[in-house]
Amino acid sequence: MKSGLMGAVLVGCVVLTSPLYAAGDPVAGREKSGMCAGCHGIDSYRTAYPEVYSVPKLGGQHEAYIVKALTAYRSGARNHPSMRGIAGSLSDQDMADLAAYYAAAK
Repeated sequence: MKSGLMGAVLVGCVVLTSPLYAAGDPVAGREKSGMCAGCHGIDSYRTAYPEVYSVPKLGGQHEAYIVKALTAYRSGARNHPSMRGIAGSLSDQDMADLAAYYAAAK
Protein backbone atom coordinates (compact mmCIF):
# COMPACT_ATOMS: atom_id res chain seq x y z
CA MET A 1 0.00 0.00 0.00
CA LYS A 2 2.83 2.41 0.78
CA SER A 3 4.36 1.95 -2.66
CA GLY A 4 1.03 2.85 -4.31
CA LEU A 5 0.81 6.02 -2.29
CA MET A 6 4.43 6.89 -3.05
CA GLY A 7 3.76 6.35 -6.77
CA ALA A 8 0.73 8.65 -6.65
CA VAL A 9 2.74 11.34 -4.86
CA LEU A 10 5.54 11.03 -7.42
CA VAL A 11 3.13 11.34 -10.36
CA GLY A 12 1.49 14.35 -8.69
CA CYS A 13 4.85 16.05 -8.24
CA VAL A 14 5.80 15.48 -11.85
CA VAL A 15 2.47 16.83 -13.11
CA LEU A 16 2.58 19.89 -10.86
CA THR A 17 6.15 20.79 -11.80
CA SER A 18 5.78 20.11 -15.52
CA PRO A 19 6.10 23.22 -17.70
CA LEU A 20 3.18 21.93 -19.78
CA TYR A 21 0.61 22.07 -17.00
CA ALA A 22 -1.30 24.78 -18.86
CA ALA A 23 -2.95 23.97 -22.15
CA GLY A 24 -1.88 26.29 -24.92
CA ASP A 25 -4.32 28.25 -27.05
CA PRO A 26 -3.09 28.49 -30.66
CA VAL A 27 -5.29 31.53 -31.37
CA ALA A 28 -3.79 33.40 -28.42
CA GLY A 29 -0.36 32.17 -29.50
CA ARG A 30 -0.83 33.66 -32.96
CA GLU A 31 -1.65 37.01 -31.37
CA LYS A 32 1.54 36.79 -29.26
CA SER A 33 3.85 35.62 -32.06
CA GLY A 34 4.73 39.03 -33.52
CA MET A 35 7.99 39.26 -31.61
CA CYS A 36 8.98 35.80 -32.87
CA ALA A 37 8.24 36.50 -36.53
CA GLY A 38 10.96 39.16 -36.72
CA CYS A 39 13.59 36.40 -36.83
CA HIS A 40 11.83 33.05 -37.03
CA GLY A 41 9.40 34.13 -39.74
CA ILE A 42 11.99 35.13 -42.35
CA ASP A 43 12.94 32.43 -44.85
CA SER A 44 16.66 31.58 -44.82
CA TYR A 45 17.37 34.24 -42.16
CA ARG A 46 20.85 34.08 -40.69
CA THR A 47 22.12 35.95 -37.69
CA ALA A 48 25.63 36.89 -36.66
CA TYR A 49 25.37 36.17 -32.92
CA PRO A 50 27.73 34.77 -31.71
CA GLU A 51 28.65 33.41 -35.12
CA VAL A 52 26.62 33.15 -38.29
CA TYR A 53 23.94 30.48 -37.98
CA SER A 54 20.51 29.83 -39.43
CA VAL A 55 17.57 30.80 -37.28
CA PRO A 56 15.41 27.72 -36.69
CA LYS A 57 11.89 27.55 -38.06
CA LEU A 58 9.30 27.09 -35.34
CA GLY A 59 6.37 25.85 -37.42
CA GLY A 60 5.71 22.17 -36.82
CA GLN A 61 7.92 21.89 -33.73
CA HIS A 62 6.56 19.88 -30.81
CA GLU A 63 4.83 21.94 -28.13
CA ALA A 64 6.90 20.38 -25.35
CA TYR A 65 10.14 21.26 -27.14
CA ILE A 66 9.15 24.91 -27.61
CA VAL A 67 8.11 25.30 -23.98
CA LYS A 68 11.29 23.58 -22.77
CA ALA A 69 13.47 25.80 -24.97
CA LEU A 70 11.73 29.02 -23.88
CA THR A 71 11.95 27.98 -20.24
CA ALA A 72 15.68 27.31 -20.65
CA TYR A 73 16.22 30.73 -22.26
CA ARG A 74 14.25 32.41 -19.47
CA SER A 75 16.31 30.69 -16.76
CA GLY A 76 19.63 31.29 -18.52
CA ALA A 77 20.28 27.58 -19.08
CA ARG A 78 20.37 28.40 -22.80
CA ASN A 79 22.62 31.33 -23.60
CA HIS A 80 21.35 33.82 -26.15
CA PRO A 81 20.80 37.42 -25.00
CA SER A 82 17.94 38.22 -27.38
CA MET A 83 16.08 35.01 -26.63
CA ARG A 84 16.68 35.38 -22.90
CA GLY A 85 15.18 38.86 -22.97
CA ILE A 86 12.16 37.74 -24.97
CA ALA A 87 11.58 34.58 -22.93
CA GLY A 88 12.03 36.55 -19.73
CA SER A 89 8.98 38.61 -20.64
CA LEU A 90 6.78 35.54 -21.21
CA SER A 91 4.52 33.89 -18.66
CA ASP A 92 4.12 30.11 -18.59
CA GLN A 93 0.75 30.59 -20.31
CA ASP A 94 2.34 32.76 -23.03
CA MET A 95 4.86 29.97 -23.67
CA ALA A 96 2.13 27.34 -23.84
CA ASP A 97 0.09 29.51 -26.24
CA LEU A 98 3.07 30.15 -28.52
CA ALA A 99 3.95 26.45 -28.47
CA ALA A 100 0.39 25.49 -29.43
CA TYR A 101 0.40 28.00 -32.29
CA TYR A 102 3.76 26.95 -33.72
CA ALA A 103 3.09 23.23 -33.29
CA ALA A 104 -0.03 23.62 -35.44
CA ALA A 105 1.72 25.78 -38.07
CA LYS A 106 3.13 24.17 -41.17
